Amino acid sequence: MNPKIVLLTGGAGFIGSCLLRQLIFNDQLTVVNLDKLTYAGHRSSFAGVDQKLRIDGQVDRHQFIQGDICDRKLVGELLQKHQPSAILNLAAQSHVDRSIDGPDEFLQTNTAGTFDLLEVARHYWTGLSVKDQQNFRFLQVSTDEVYGSIRGEDKASEHFPFKPSSPYAASKAAGDLYVRSYFQTYDLPTITIHCSNNYGPRQFPEKLIPLMILNAFDGKPLPIYGDGENIRDWIHVEDHCNAIRKALAHASPGSVYNVGGNCEKSNLQVVMTISQIIDSILEAKRQSAFLERGPSSQRIDHVADRPGHDRRYAIDCRKIRTDLGWQPTKSFESGIADTVAWYLANPMWVSSIQHNRERRIGLGANKPS
Repeated sequence: MNPKIVLLTGGAGFIGSCLLRQLIFNDQLTVVNLDKLTYAGHRSSFAGVDQKLRIDGQVDRHQFIQGDICDRKLVGELLQKHQPSAILNLAAQSHVDRSIDGPDEFLQTNTAGTFDLLEVARHYWTGLSVKDQQNFRFLQVSTDEVYGSIRGEDKASEHFPFKPSSPYAASKAAGDLYVRSYFQTYDLPTITIHCSNNYGPRQFPEKLIPLMILNAFDGKPLPIYGDGENIRDWIHVEDHCNAIRKALAHASPGSVYNVGGNCEKSNLQVVMTISQIIDSILEAKRQSAFLERGPSSQRIDHVADRPGHDRRYAIDCRKIRTDLGWQPTKSFESGIADTVAWYLANPMWVSSIQHNRERRIGLGANKPS
């Protein structure tokens, strides 16, 4: 086993590509990046990684393989060839609306795929020396949505029962339970992280924050489900990935951690904040266009609520702060301003992942995250 090599699944996605950068450039690790390249996974998300490594003469520190975590033969070959010290599973179908329209893919990737990955990992792990077995980790990245809607002022701790409301959340919960069972039954050294809503650069534009940024800038409607008072806890993707790395380095086998930004906001509050930032930019740089359109907030469109829409997510993150000394570093105010600036400064990236205009209109106009 090579302690400097990890297998990262889903490394071409939003969170995965951020973690990829941190593992390579912060931790100086070699990353074997396995991604199926579905609608939300793109080579452009990690293009800058390869360019920098090429300049530094270290291109071999990132090896990309297009493939499926359900392909046990492929995953087994990668483990035997590269001998990684950890598997970090970020491969997932992650959009709730898509899970409502087509739950099959979510069951296949999030549940069956996690099971397939665990089985291959178990067989690989049993062949390691005792010392390497002790140092190996299987890290599962999950969501706070498995806990379901949280009432009143309560927050879900790591011992909170799973009460998923959507096919997406149910598929993640089932995968997470398999992970826990493999620690209990086989002693496979697993770690699970349940994280709140992420935001930041390179998020697929059907999600709430990038969708609102791009629509507000383009003068399009800003669709919000129902009354917009559904509450989520928001965390910058960089902070989330820092927590993953902290857990990978220091968490005990079998650990489960909640990771959040301690930043509960309603969807309407998030959209209003984005509107204000965009309007200030337009007013400063394109005053005539801004005056012609009027404030972005006037284009907020309350659309019919989606089925099973949880009212509030809230998680208690004291355990990871106490055990590992992790806490978020980015405030929502600075993080969202930086995120808006990134999307407006990178129109080519947005264009490259929107294969055609229909994808943005079909998923964005009526289906906010």
